[in-house]
Amino acid sequence: MCGRFVLFTTGDDLVAEVATLPGVDSVQAPDGTPPARYNIAPTNQVPLIRIAEHEALIDAARWGLLPSWKKDDTGPPLFNARGETVAEKPSFRSAFKSRRGLMVLDGYYEWKQTESGKQPYYVRPEEGLLYAAALWDTGLDRLSTTMVTTEATDNMAWLHHRLPLFLARDEIEQWASGTPEEAMELLHPSRVADTFQWNEAAREVGNVRNDYAELISP
Repeated sequence: MCGRFVLFTTGDDLVAEVATLPGVDSVQAPDGTPPARYNIAPTNQVPLIRIAEHEALIDAARWGLLPSWKKDDTGPPLFNARGETVAEKPSFRSAFKSRRGLMVLDGYYEWKQTESGKQPYYVRPEEGLLYAAALWDTGLDRLSTTMVTTEATDNMAWLHHRLPLFLARDEIEQWASGTPEEAMELLHPSRVADTFQWNEAAREVGNVRNDYAELISP
C-alpha cells in the first residue's frame, strides 16, 4: 500500500536520473518537472514517465486513475492497483495491456498502529530513486496514473502487508515496453525492497496540508 510519498529530486537532476535508465536514449519534459514535495497524496499531480522508442517522456498526471469509460471523477481515487488482479479488473485491464509507465519517488510513508496511536515511517532506498510500476489512462481528457502493488516482502511485512511494485533497473524496460505477458512476469514482490531503510516520520505528515522537508526526519 502506498498513499503518500516524497519526491525532492526534481528539475535537471530528475531528467538526468531518468536518462540513465536502461533503454532510454533521450528524455523530454515538455512542461518541466514539479517542485520538491514531501507529502504527495492521491489526486495530486505527479510526474509520470512513459517510455517509447527509447525516449522517456515526463508529464504531469493525476495520481488516481481515470479509466476511459469513467463519466466523472467522483468516488475513491484509484491510486493503487493490486498486481494479483490488475490484468483482469475492469478498471485496470485495458491500461495494463498497453499503457504501462513509471511513477518516481525518493521515498514513501507508511503507518503502523502503536500504543500511542498511528506512527508514520519514512521508507527509502539506500541510494537513488524508486521507480514504481504504474498504469496510465486519459479518461475525462486528463492524464492519470495508478501505482501497482503486491504482497509485501518479508523484510517489510512488519510495517504493512502490501508494498508498491518497485522495479529494479533491469526490469524497467520489460515493464514499460514489453508485452502484457512479459509484464506479468514482473508481478511479484519487489527485490528492490531488500535494500530499504526507514525511520520514524513526523506525525504531522497525516495532514496533507503539511509539506516540508522536516516531515521525513523529525
